[in-house]
Amino acid sequence: MKKILLSLSILSVIAACGGGETDKKSEGEGSASTSTSTTSESGDLSSNPVYQKGLELTGKYQCPTCHKIDEKLTGPAYREVANKYAGADDAKIAELSKKIIEGGSGVWGEIPMTPHPNVSEQEAKEMVQYILLLKK
Repeated sequence: MKKILLSLSILSVIAACGGGETDKKSEGEGSASTSTSTTSESGDLSSNPVYQKGLELTGKYQCPTCHKIDEKLTGPAYREVANKYAGADDAKIAELSKKIIEGGSGVWGEIPMTPHPNVSEQEAKEMVQYILLLKK
């Protein structure tokens, strides 16, 4: 029974994160402009290569479908994650990267994060480093 419930939960998250390709691109582009404007408060990160690469990757893998900079959607806001894991060492970055690839649940509530097996370890690490830059 637990397997069925878990499967249904995962399918509902996948369905919630799915949608038209056009919509996802426009959401990602909107997040890019929001990212630039919100980060200018704490310093302009738009020229930071880690920021640029992470922004590109989160758009490529359609992360803005479930995450925003300052608002909780299906998943937590990037800024919440950045504040929680501020000062993360390499081991914590590797652990968070693994969660992007394998998925997970329980840290931010009942809704599980969908696994992203198509994301490489290096790309996941770059996304985590980008998110950590968003700490306020």
